[in-house]
Amino acid sequence: MWKGRFSKATADLVQQYGESISYDWRLYPHDIAGSIAHARAQITAGILTRDEFELIENGLREIEKEIAAGEFEFSIECEDIHMNIEAALTRKIGPAGAKLHTARSRNDQVATDTRLYCRTAVDNLRDLLSGLQGALLDCADRYAATVLPGYTHLQRGQPVTVGHHLLAYVEMIARDKDRLGDARKRLNVSPLGSGALAGSTINLDREAIAKELGFDSVSTNSMDAISDRDYVAELIFDFALIGAHLSRLSEDLILWCSSEFGFATLSDAHTTGSSLMPQKKNPDVCELTRGKTGRLYGNLTAILTAIKGLPLTYNRDLQEDKEPLFDSIDTLTLALRVNTEMISEMVINVETCEAAASDPLLLATDLADWLVKEGVPFRSAHELVGKAVAAAVNTNTPLDQLDLTQIDPAFKPEASAVFSLQTALAARTNPGAPSIENVKAQIARWRKA
Repeated sequence: MWKGRFSKATADLVQQYGESISYDWRLYPHDIAGSIAHARAQITAGILTRDEFELIENGLREIEKEIAAGEFEFSIECEDIHMNIEAALTRKIGPAGAKLHTARSRNDQVATDTRLYCRTAVDNLRDLLSGLQGALLDCADRYAATVLPGYTHLQRGQPVTVGHHLLAYVEMIARDKDRLGDARKRLNVSPLGSGALAGSTINLDREAIAKELGFDSVSTNSMDAISDRDYVAELIFDFALIGAHLSRLSEDLILWCSSEFGFATLSDAHTTGSSLMPQKKNPDVCELTRGKTGRLYGNLTAILTAIKGLPLTYNRDLQEDKEPLFDSIDTLTLALRVNTEMISEMVINVETCEAAASDPLLLATDLADWLVKEGVPFRSAHELVGKAVAAAVNTNTPLDQLDLTQIDPAFKPEASAVFSLQTALAARTNPGAPSIENVKAQIARWRKA
């Protein structure tokens, strides 16, 4: 493609080092859509005749079908998806194919293709996130009233329900979807027409091209349009944060499925055994998700490092945006699918959860609240309940079986009414609190959403 300037062929090692067709082939439907829109604008500009456009469009559609069917032979000599398609088109239809690249560069071409690819990926991932929310909601609905301990510092804190716990992840995923939706708005801007860096003296109708491709607008600075990979970095950050949320969910489930907790059981289809220990049932999906989150973080570091020192405009370093982007999308797509399937088949061990929640220490804060309602300042109430807990521990007596009046006269016999899980949960009616009524209302709200 640059033989007019060079007198010596590109070295084989340089071709191997610089090729991107081994991974950017997946841009082909977007490259073809962009080329057709570009060619259509060339008719109005007088570059192509209607007949030439039809030759180009039909040729590109044939190539698209060949690639989709696995019948297209990619060439490393052509470096990337753009030149592979253009070379094949020219072989197929003749001189008209050589006109297609008029008034564009591979710089604005790849920027356009990547934005279109990202837009499709965002839409697909948001659908998958909705699917995971649905699986979590179904599980939360089944166990809306199942009480279990809530934890801080991995120590038992206060009673909550399984439904309330799982709804926390529904909230996280909602923010993930919103972030992707916001990023989609910023990436849905057409750079096509920016050329190599300064546009072209052959002015095509950029707005018409953008409209055909479903962009909301066109870029307003050609140099920025060519070099901008903010949207790639932003998306890979969003993917990494989704990974963090999946990893936290995975850690919860790993704990819940352990013998020490025993709160949940995963399906045999989503666990593995041991090659040595026949009794093992390992939560490998959760562990892999936790591990693959590190991979998503690594991809974010890679893209930020690649773009951090680049002068305007295009530099070949930008080729390094594709593999982290593609890998993050592939990794996250599979993670969301398998986690959705796993959650939908997960069983909560209700009796084990409720046995753990029967620990009266979970209601120590409620006991302090009772004292506050009796007029005791909270700091004093906190200290008094702390003394009661210490006495329970030292005498190996459950807190609800202590004679609290022996601790301090502020405790009255009716304070023992605090030690009821049903009462404790029913009292938590503030927005966001885990009363069973609140949990059911939130489930209904999310289903409607």
